[in-house]
Amino acid sequence: MRATGDSPSAIQPTARPDERQGSRYKWVALSNTTLGVFMATLDASIVIIAMPSIFRGIGLDPLAPGNISYLLWLIMGYLLVTAVFVVALGRLGDIYGRVRIYNLGFAVFSAASLALSLDPFRGSSGALWLIGFRIVQALGGAMLMANSAAILTDAFPAEQRGTALGVNQIAGLAGQFLGLVAGGLLATVDWRAVFWVNVPIGIVGTIWSYRSLREVGSSRRASIDWGGNLTFSFGALALLAGITYGIQPYGGHPTGWTNPLVLALLGGGLALLAVFALVESRVAEPMFHLGLFRIRAFAAGNAAALLTAIARGGLQFMLIIWLQGVWLPLHGYAYTDTPLWAGISLLPLTAGFLVSGPVSGHLSDRFGARAFATGGLLLMAASFVGLLLLPVDFSYPVFAVIVFANGVGQGLFSAPNTSSIMGSVPPERRGAASGMRATFQNSGMSLSIGIFFSLMVAGLASSLPHTLSSGLQAQGVPAGVAGQVSTLPPVSTLFAAFLGQNPIGHLLAPSGVLKTLPAHNAATLTGTQFFPHLISAPLHHGLSVVFIAATVMALVAAAASALRGSGRPPVPAPAPRQG
Repeated sequence: MRATGDSPSAIQPTARPDERQGSRYKWVALSNTTLGVFMATLDASIVIIAMPSIFRGIGLDPLAPGNISYLLWLIMGYLLVTAVFVVALGRLGDIYGRVRIYNLGFAVFSAASLALSLDPFRGSSGALWLIGFRIVQALGGAMLMANSAAILTDAFPAEQRGTALGVNQIAGLAGQFLGLVAGGLLATVDWRAVFWVNVPIGIVGTIWSYRSLREVGSSRRASIDWGGNLTFSFGALALLAGITYGIQPYGGHPTGWTNPLVLALLGGGLALLAVFALVESRVAEPMFHLGLFRIRAFAAGNAAALLTAIARGGLQFMLIIWLQGVWLPLHGYAYTDTPLWAGISLLPLTAGFLVSGPVSGHLSDRFGARAFATGGLLLMAASFVGLLLLPVDFSYPVFAVIVFANGVGQGLFSAPNTSSIMGSVPPERRGAASGMRATFQNSGMSLSIGIFFSLMVAGLASSLPHTLSSGLQAQGVPAGVAGQVSTLPPVSTLFAAFLGQNPIGHLLAPSGVLKTLPAHNAATLTGTQFFPHLISAPLHHGLSVVFIAATVMALVAAAASALRGSGRPPVPAPAPRQG
């Protein structure tokens, strides 16, 4: 439905749909929004691998007890903000123009990237500067992600929409994993380069978007739903912040799920979200259109997207820990090199996205979304089972085939699912629908870290202390020191491996015991073989729990996807000829 001249506040389309389909505009929109989404998702992961270099650059130990919160908020702050604000920003796109909000997002993102690269402080002040501007950067990224799918849905006809959204979505997903490689490469040059890289791209993209994109969809003025915005923003923020603090140790427990602050955040967040649902059912112009969930394709597609995002996010972090903590050191890689090589080792996963995403998007335009999306989720579930069956010290070609299959499954699912969701809603609701879809996807990433880290820590807590104490004593570490180290929270061990640091050297450093041991014992403890062999059995137990949970999520998501309906896109009626 197009805006007409009946409403003076409506944003008028600049070209008729049949004229747009034959023009270059749709390809300009695809190119620009793909660049924007790729840049936004790249930054969600680029910092992960570069974290050791960043903290060395600002003179802060990320694994010191008081600094773990800085570490987590640098990773999680970006995800939290994008998850919380994409719905509101998508709704603002419906009211004020999707291109207008998208263009502003490019400018905000680029300015924040420049500010991040110019951090003038060191220590905790430097970390707070980075966290603050990562949040600003995330606001810009949320503007890009909230409106890109709606801009493409407006620009492309139904029979090409899946292809366009497929290219856009796969670029976004590929950005998450290519960020791991880019972070490793850029961090070897300078930690500031991790943020510099966005500045020229952002400037070019901002100028390009302001000069080339135009409003072609229907928009109309409406009042802002302040009650819905506030209750959703604070509720979602409290809930996701509670999950972030829940994976930190508390009061002698390996995780913080018994922490009163965590319980208050979780309870308060759920209560505010319940109030939000009540508010949205009563206001005339809601931010979150609950009525859209009456559309079966919309409801089923978002349910599948949420579960898939949780499984995908958990996979990313668990594979990094597996590679950096065990497999790469076992194969002779120094701990300082493991972040980069972990990203390189996961390139088959990205290749799977790039191979299957655009193809499945194109085919779903002709044959419908359900078969491709559901089949992709079943392939993902099968790949999780394959990872579950792998030994800790696996053969890399077998691993590469399995993660490639997982990437293919994600590519098969993502584009048709997005096309099905966006094509099922009325044109004037596409901005809100795009924001709601992005919220489920980004919330899934945040939830996955809390869920899968907690599962992994629980698995390690049951067996790591005894294994660690026995292994240290066998190398001459006094029983008292070995016992003290073995009682430290397993999350410290996980983060050390995750950041490419030698966990044993880090754990024993405060006691100074390494200097008192015979040279061969000290060399064994700080070498690349001791820790991987020590942690192999406990890690495999934790990975088994994680991959079983991911398999179940993928199967439930497949069931939801199968319930979406036929999903075959309607063929639009030809436009009437002009006399």
